[in-house]
Amino acid sequence: MLYKLFLLLADEVSAFNVFRYITFRIILASLTPMAVWLFLGPAFIRKIKAYRVSQYIRAEGPESHQAKAGTPTMGGLLLLGASLLSSLMWADPLSPVVITMWLVIVTFAAVGFRDDYLKIRRRGNAGLRPKYKFAWQCVLGLGAGLVLYHTPGFSPVLAFPVFKNLMVDLGPFYVFFAALVLVASSNSVNLTDGLDGLAAGPFIMAGATYMVFAYCAGNAVIANHLQIARAPGAAELAVVLASLIGSGLGFLWYNTYPSQIFMGDVGSLSLGAALGYAALVVKQEILLVLVGGIFVMEALSVICQVSFFKATKGRRLFRMSPIHHHFELKGWPEPKVIVRFWIIAIVLGLAGLSTLKLR
Repeated sequence: MLYKLFLLLADEVSAFNVFRYITFRIILASLTPMAVWLFLGPAFIRKIKAYRVSQYIRAEGPESHQAKAGTPTMGGLLLLGASLLSSLMWADPLSPVVITMWLVIVTFAAVGFRDDYLKIRRRGNAGLRPKYKFAWQCVLGLGAGLVLYHTPGFSPVLAFPVFKNLMVDLGPFYVFFAALVLVASSNSVNLTDGLDGLAAGPFIMAGATYMVFAYCAGNAVIANHLQIARAPGAAELAVVLASLIGSGLGFLWYNTYPSQIFMGDVGSLSLGAALGYAALVVKQEILLVLVGGIFVMEALSVICQVSFFKATKGRRLFRMSPIHHHFELKGWPEPKVIVRFWIIAIVLGLAGLSTLKLR
């Protein structure tokens, strides 16, 4: 919204022409929420402490995690708030892609907020019942899928990375596929959020990868050169992703080991949904499995652990799931697990970007 004002001033002052460049707005969109965290982060953490909005640790979790009990949580509120402010300032608030993106983020955040609220009120892990939580995610995912399907210019075609001519038209079934992507992505990030900075770090890296995809898909010249699907409005999506990345970096300043605040489900569910929605808009849905490989690995470890436990009547495939706990119980210090997962996330993001030329 603020950049629209600057564009009006550009007719009078040539210096304001810089705001016509999407790359400049991407930089501003990432720096703004970081500044918000710098100035408001400590006060926000103190306020959360004062209201006793603190984390409760499962008794069956790793013993080393018991020291985390009482750490302020629901930092996702400021994370999303700072990002929203930045989006309003530097993205086009009337863009359908921006509006839908934020509807997805806010609605999934509402489900996470309810879950966090119940956990805090009940002083334990008895949050929103899993079946209700999953049902709401499915409803929201289907709603977002319907909006995408009926968006003018949007194609319900599933494109495959590397193979430029391999495409499958899903037709109306794309709505269900979109819901699957959003639900899987949001839950995967949620499951990863178990160590200090473990969810925020890989999200920043995956978000940065899709920010590049969005920028390329939103530019007709670049999209044609790279032979990728043109996505109208995707350039504004890149600005929103930049705001989420910047806010994630600001949050990570206080979330790194030992964490001063956790993001809570209000943050992890919404960030996962944002990542899934970005993949849908830029037609890189399948690539999300690679770019978000850390999240996929965490989710699969839980599925495999539960399935193996039931099939073998009590035996465990991993020492504990999600898999980051497995490495902890093997003797890896928490910071080592986190940094190594970050390194893997960087490599996966770079591998994802390489597919732009492997066509």
